[in-house]
Amino acid sequence: MKKLIHSFLLTSVLSFQVLAQVSMEDILGEIEKNNKTLQANAQNLEAQKLAFKSSNPLYNPNVAYDFMYGFPLNAGNQTDFLINQAFDFPTSYGKRKQLAEGRSTQSDLQYNAGRQEILFDAQSTCLELVYRNKLQVQLQERKAYTEGLLESFEKKLNTGEGNILDVNKAKLQLIEINKDYQLNLSQINQLTQKLTGLNGGNDIMFLSTQYPIIDHIGDFEELYAEIQSKDPTLKFIEMDISSAQKQVELSKAMALPKLEAGYRHQAILGQRFNGFHLGTSIPLWENKYKVRQSEAELSTSSLKVLQYQNDKYASSRQLFEKYEKLTLTLNEYKTVLSALNSKEYLDKALAVGHISTIEYFLESNYYYMAYNNYLQTEFEYYATIAEILKFRL
Repeated sequence: MKKLIHSFLLTSVLSFQVLAQVSMEDILGEIEKNNKTLQANAQNLEAQKLAFKSSNPLYNPNVAYDFMYGFPLNAGNQTDFLINQAFDFPTSYGKRKQLAEGRSTQSDLQYNAGRQEILFDAQSTCLELVYRNKLQVQLQERKAYTEGLLESFEKKLNTGEGNILDVNKAKLQLIEINKDYQLNLSQINQLTQKLTGLNGGNDIMFLSTQYPIIDHIGDFEELYAEIQSKDPTLKFIEMDISSAQKQVELSKAMALPKLEAGYRHQAILGQRFNGFHLGTSIPLWENKYKVRQSEAELSTSSLKVLQYQNDKYASSRQLFEKYEKLTLTLNEYKTVLSALNSKEYLDKALAVGHISTIEYFLESNYYYMAYNNYLQTEFEYYATIAEILKFRL
């Protein structure tokens, strides 16, 4: 019977490993390619860039033609023709171009920040699937072994060598294991469906029981310096200051007079007159408060950067401290669990009758509780690292 169980478990594990060859990087690559939100954001990015390019045009040229009858009749008729082009003060076009380029760069950063959020969501889902898959292997093993015990106890009962108490204890234990098994399987199915949704509705599975190899996280200050240099949200907010400064300069340029130039033709009493048309506008009302508004927005942008930097530093510091504590706890679990052979010892002790069935189940439950806590700690450890290093996605 034990050989049969061992063979079944070995076959299951090998099959699981064959299916688990898809790496987390492959999953993230597929989701980045197929995610509908990212596709929509990419199209919106192109639309925004086209809008920025179209924000610096010349005004449309103006063409006017006048025909006037003379009175009395011998006064003759008069015709006037005018074509002119209006434009802002020349320095405003350079300011507009600089502002549009800055906004375009900000759009790229905003897209990248949204991309990182989606990939981080997918990565977090994969990490939880690794945890659930590892837990499922353990539950499958417990389930198969307990089913074997129950079968053995029932055979002994039928031959008069066993007792009904052992059978009932094994049945109750199997019910609890089956409950955990089904609940965990349900969680795996839900997480897989979430991955499929992130993958644009295309079916995708992640059956790995191996966490990814991670880069070493060194000193916090070095880590935070890297975050500051790469975090797209922080860079987006920082560029708000530059954009706001350009907006102040543009508002000042727009407060200068507008100009217009063109060609005028006039015909009256058989005489023709041709010449140039020049004009200007006096900026009294149109931009009265625009400069003050832009300066206020510049001050607001500076405060937003400071606030985000403070919040980012605090949250990063908290995550780093959590990572350090989880590292210690995980290493303690590894040290203790690697030195224990309690499960093998319990199996042997039960087989030779050194412990009762109730003692076996109590002790094995204690061992599995510790092992499950280890799996939970391991998952939290990798999830924390993923959140710290989200800016690298």
